[in-house]
Amino acid sequence: MNKAYFSKKIVEWYAGSHRDLPWRNTQDPYKIWLSEIILQQTRVTQGLPYYKRFIQKYPHVQSLAEAPEREVLRLWQGLGYYSRARNLHLCAQKVTTVFGGKFPRTWRELKSLPGIGDYTAAAIASFAFDQKVAVVDGNVFRVLARIFGIEKDIGSAEGKKFFTDLANQLISHHQPAHHNQAMMEFGAMYCTARNPNCTDCVFKKNCFAFQHEAQNLLPVKQKKKAVKLRHFYYFILRRGKKILMTQRNQQDIWRGLFDLPLLEEKRNLSGRRALEKLFQVISVQPPASVGIVSSSEYKHILTHQVIHARFIELNGTVGKKLSSYFLQDGGWYTARQIEELPKPRLITRYLGDRSIL
Repeated sequence: MNKAYFSKKIVEWYAGSHRDLPWRNTQDPYKIWLSEIILQQTRVTQGLPYYKRFIQKYPHVQSLAEAPEREVLRLWQGLGYYSRARNLHLCAQKVTTVFGGKFPRTWRELKSLPGIGDYTAAAIASFAFDQKVAVVDGNVFRVLARIFGIEKDIGSAEGKKFFTDLANQLISHHQPAHHNQAMMEFGAMYCTARNPNCTDCVFKKNCFAFQHEAQNLLPVKQKKKAVKLRHFYYFILRRGKKILMTQRNQQDIWRGLFDLPLLEEKRNLSGRRALEKLFQVISVQPPASVGIVSSSEYKHILTHQVIHARFIELNGTVGKKLSSYFLQDGGWYTARQIEELPKPRLITRYLGDRSIL
């Protein structure tokens, strides 16, 4: 297909078919950056309410930079991938302190900011400053692979470079921002991963995948990371109307968030056996009789991990023996205080089921 024809056609399609989204009606780099970070690995329908809440709470980059990290994590709660939220906060602080509250205009300078990679830097440079640099995300990979019949692995360094080079060759000289938006929107609305709308596609006469019935074969991604299975045993320790919550500070999932005192094991255990293991780990002599209430198993799926969790409620006597061990990373909180803490969705589910929240 002629490259000039492709660029003209995709921009024409976008002009009459794109969704009206708030970050498309502005060239404010702060709002564009915020939307791009939120929408990484998040659908628009899920991310839009978060975007609106962040803009309302932090109307400019300085207000976000000055916010406490815990407050930012709490507002982010439910989106997952919490490293994005921490980098969001760090990036706002760097823009404020190093760049005087103004986002840099070039792709290279933007890439120097925390949490901003090739894709996000290109998006900000293009959408906010009309720079002629191609935005290449999963939608763009898919559109280019199918229309042009490219069989290179999008997970490989060679494949990424090939697609990026092609995207930069195709980008419109006169409307680079609209061209990039069009590529992403076309992949999200028409050339979808499953069940693409080939019937109404403006490229169906020229599309390699449509002509060869290869929609399910392109793009090619051969490498897939193995899924890790984890077994979490959470302990509910009470002191009056308060519950012991601990903050996750290790280099692991949910860093900076609050959950419950935890024992992780490599296999599935009963609630009572998990408690016995916990006493062994912390070198505390268990009482002769222990009353526990163990929940059914909760399954929580992350991108490359599946967590099987069980929640174990303990009586007061046992709780006193264990609480001093866990208090080094936590504290006692009322239900209202717990509501304000940033928490993994798994913890919120359990506390909601128990009518604690």
